[in-house]
Amino acid sequence: MRPSGRKLDEMRPVSIETGVTKHAEGSCMIRMGDTHVLCTATIEDRVPPFIKGSGLGWVTAEYGMLPRSTNTRMRREASSGKQGGRTVEIQRLIGRALRAGGDRVALGERQITVDCDVIQADGGTRCASITGGWVALRLAVNKLMKTGDVISDPLIDPVSAVSCGIYAGQPVLDLDYPEDSEAGVDGNFIMTGSGKLIEVQMSAEGSIFSRDQMNQLMDLAEKGVSELAAAQKAAAA
Repeated sequence: MRPSGRKLDEMRPVSIETGVTKHAEGSCMIRMGDTHVLCTATIEDRVPPFIKGSGLGWVTAEYGMLPRSTNTRMRREASSGKQGGRTVEIQRLIGRALRAGGDRVALGERQITVDCDVIQADGGTRCASITGGWVALRLAVNKLMKTGDVISDPLIDPVSAVSCGIYAGQPVLDLDYPEDSEAGVDGNFIMTGSGKLIEVQMSAEGSIFSRDQMNQLMDLAEKGVSELAAAQKAAAA
């Protein structure tokens, strides 16, 4: 039995509320159970120097956790003068994932920055950030297309992510914190809405795993991502 009482292949309740900030070109609040992330997308008519003049667009991301997003207060990274290694890793992951689902030629020579701020954490913050980040990106691109600044839709396929793992010897979908902290195997699966893989992060946290178990987790991830893609499309419609 899972601590939440969910079935092995059952997601936490997912909701995506759009238009939650006044100024950002695209914004949403994604809630996956008790993990809540504010995602905003900002359009800028510039690109990083390394692609300037190439005609290619760029999508990048920044990620952060509020001090009381967890059960004890964390020190703001700004107060220490630098980002932690985990933060840098996650925001690079979000950027890679969102770029993988797009056509940078169609985007044109402009940059969209997706900011993901964790309001409340209960496991799976990077997965929620990617899933909500795509919705914010979708809304920003919709504005570019409405004004005619972008002619061809640069977002080819929705991008979302879900965690899966081995908890108490069983493969489970969408780990919350009690499961994540005790899981023998932990994995994050980033996929497109059509089921294509972008990135898989899997590690043995306390017990090694077999190829068969990995396949079971892949099957769970496909189920979860299909549900997330449906929620994304409904939110950004």
